[in-house]
Amino acid sequence: MPKLPRMTPRKLIAALVRHGFIIDRQRGSHVIIRHEQDQRMASIPLHTKDVPLGTLRGILSDLELNVGELFEML
Repeated sequence: MPKLPRMTPRKLIAALVRHGFIIDRQRGSHVIIRHEQDQRMASIPLHTKDVPLGTLRGILSDLELNVGELFEML
């Protein structure tokens, strides 16, 4: 399994939007995204330079994605 990449929140959101996720809403410094078809949801914090690896791992878990699928999106 490849290592998790370091990425900015905006780059993560852009990759997810290209692959079927939409920006549902934003509350403060957190963007809520969801999948158009099956309603998987996650909150992405915008207040950090890079998304912390533990947070990124949690976001992928919430969206039911693995690291390989994330690399395919990039």
